Amino acid sequence: MSQQMKRSLISECTPHETVVLQGWVKKIRHLGNISFLLLRDRTGVMQCVLEQEWAGYKVEVESVVQVTGKVIETDKTKLGVELLVEDVKLINGAEPIPFEVNKKKLQVGLDQMLHSRTVSLRHEQVQAIFTIKSMFAHAFSEYLLQHDFTRIFTPKIVSQGAEGGANVFQFQYFEKEAYLAQSPQFYKQMMVAGGLERVFEVAPVYRAEHHNSSRHLNEYISLDVELAFIEDFYEVMQLETDVLRYMFEKVKQNCVKELQLLQIEIPVITDIPKLTVTEAQTILQKEYRKESPIGDLDSEGEKLLGKYIKETYDSDFVFITHYPKETRPMYTMPNQENPSVTDSFDLLYKGLEITSGAQRIHNYDMLVRSFEEKGLHVENFQSYIDTFRYGCPPHGGFAIGLERLVYKFLNLSNVREASAFPRDCTRLVP
Repeated sequence: MSQQMKRSLISECTPHETVVLQGWVKKIRHLGNISFLLLRDRTGVMQCVLEQEWAGYKVEVESVVQVTGKVIETDKTKLGVELLVEDVKLINGAEPIPFEVNKKKLQVGLDQMLHSRTVSLRHEQVQAIFTIKSMFAHAFSEYLLQHDFTRIFTPKIVSQGAEGGANVFQFQYFEKEAYLAQSPQFYKQMMVAGGLERVFEVAPVYRAEHHNSSRHLNEYISLDVELAFIEDFYEVMQLETDVLRYMFEKVKQNCVKELQLLQIEIPVITDIPKLTVTEAQTILQKEYRKESPIGDLDSEGEKLLGKYIKETYDSDFVFITHYPKETRPMYTMPNQENPSVTDSFDLLYKGLEITSGAQRIHNYDMLVRSFEEKGLHVENFQSYIDTFRYGCPPHGGFAIGLERLVYKFLNLSNVREASAFPRDCTRLVP
């Protein structure tokens, strides 16, 4: 490209200017002494008209080309302009693609979609998924930064699992055994106790759960929050409500094209209904004759409860609270009035858990007892537990599974579609 002519983006083109465009060939067709090349870049599609010596130009679909020409007005395209071509250069040719990516719907199975990910990512609906996912993560961070939270960066190679050693990936770390982090939980609390007070992280976490379902991933992006000097865990739920409301509003403002393409409406988030886990189980038994695991909900129960909440409260969301101590991690605060349950919650969205949260134990002696009651060896977690010997404020937090949020929001058939390169119990490539 000459120094005088820098690349323009398709969305920036205005009539009567000469531009250089670079992108992928979406389609090419020949009509006698004239050819039409549809060029795609990240901002849109331009119809390029090839006449005279360029008529009959042949190139494989999805090849990368550079096209120079003059932008002219037309009523024959959505943009209202087209490019009268003066020059075409092949930057890099393409082999025949394994499936069609330029139709309205991507008609390919999930395995092939993921196996040929570079190709499937070229489909406009697939790109829309990741544009929206990016905006969710951006809006999450933006809201918290605006409210005096500090972004943190925590280790993903750890000596112990944050939930007592279950469902962790173990590997040899030089002369020691190590694990991939299930959660940044310990480090969030340590940084809160260290005086930062309000922290968040957007980062991958790892769960060695041998599930092969439409809602599980072994690696996913966790949107984590922790804050100090709370009155109770209801304050944590209110923060999550405010964060989600902001995230959806930002997607509504900035992803208009993508929402239209995927035919998605933004949910209205007012006050999210709250049910104790006992109340939720009672509803399931009464309304659907559905028995639940002790102190918890299974996937079928979550789906049925999501249906009930939508019909009863016209809400896609519901907080489930006060889980029993035995079902929650060792750092979860017991309820003062009923110590057999905890000041904890899950958030269900369209019948799927997308969040876990709670008030945490901030008293050293209480935390040690909780570890011992769980049968855990305190000395294995000493660097974490010692945090609470030096004055730790009341605090709590939550974590949102980003892929699950996107999966349910966009009504995808499988959570793997919300991950560019998903990791499940069978997939390590690409």
